[in-house]
Amino acid sequence: MPQPSPLAPPPWTTALDALRARIARVETAGRAPCHGPHPFGHAAIDAALPGGGLARGALHEAAGRGAALEHGTAAALFIAGCMARLGGPVLWAMERCDLFAPGLALAGLPPDRLLYAEAGRPEEVLRAMEEGLREPALAGVVGEVTGRLSLSATRRLHLAAERTGALAFLLRRSRKPDDPALEEPSAATTRWRIGAQPSGPPLPHRPGVPGLARARWRVEMVRGRGAQPGEWMVEACDATGHLGVVADFSNRSAGPSDAAAGPVAELEYEYEPEPEYAPAIDARPRSHPRGKRRA
Repeated sequence: MPQPSPLAPPPWTTALDALRARIARVETAGRAPCHGPHPFGHAAIDAALPGGGLARGALHEAAGRGAALEHGTAAALFIAGCMARLGGPVLWAMERCDLFAPGLALAGLPPDRLLYAEAGRPEEVLRAMEEGLREPALAGVVGEVTGRLSLSATRRLHLAAERTGALAFLLRRSRKPDDPALEEPSAATTRWRIGAQPSGPPLPHRPGVPGLARARWRVEMVRGRGAQPGEWMVEACDATGHLGVVADFSNRSAGPSDAAAGPVAELEYEYEPEPEYAPAIDARPRSHPRGKRRA
């Protein structure tokens, strides 16, 4: 009786392969074909993502690194830059309409590409997002929500995005520095935390004066399906929606010691008055030891 070759696969593997293929067909039934990744254009971040960019036809999530307004603003502009690089109309749903349109335009998302939906309540924002994701003409859908989100709610949004191939983003708003709601399970493919950082000095002869150059963010990928989480110090989105590389951090990711989470860190520098103001500053009364004045 002939013996099976030791190199031949076991007979049951063919049946398992057929079963896996059948399950894959069932899971992908009704979904839009793969549209490929949506790269950031930042080599270090794209290298950490499977396929070299954000997955389209999927749900993603971003939030500020703290309750301060500047962190929430940075997260909103981060999402705006992602949508700007897509092209096409974008639906932005929120509880109340408090977006600053010129700020979004600076991140590459002009008003003529935006459709605003003021929903009033978090559950209505989610409903507006799901309806928008069913519309194939939309390139992306953004929803601003506060409070807790159930896993089933995020799962519904993810499935809706899969069917049309749109890019969906949840912008999580929080009034707490360490909100436990942001750590709860979610169906989002990637989860990001964005923190505003002091800008670099723009003038060579004033290297200690921060805050006048292009804004800087600390971008952290907390979780990512098939991705490598990490942190990066970047320059904020430009008018085309692309992030910039910070020269001091061009060859490495930002570490815990590079910048602190929470409120924007303050840089210490020595004030040097301009010549025209120096005499006025020097002429101020000065205190003398033991509170006595000269005769």
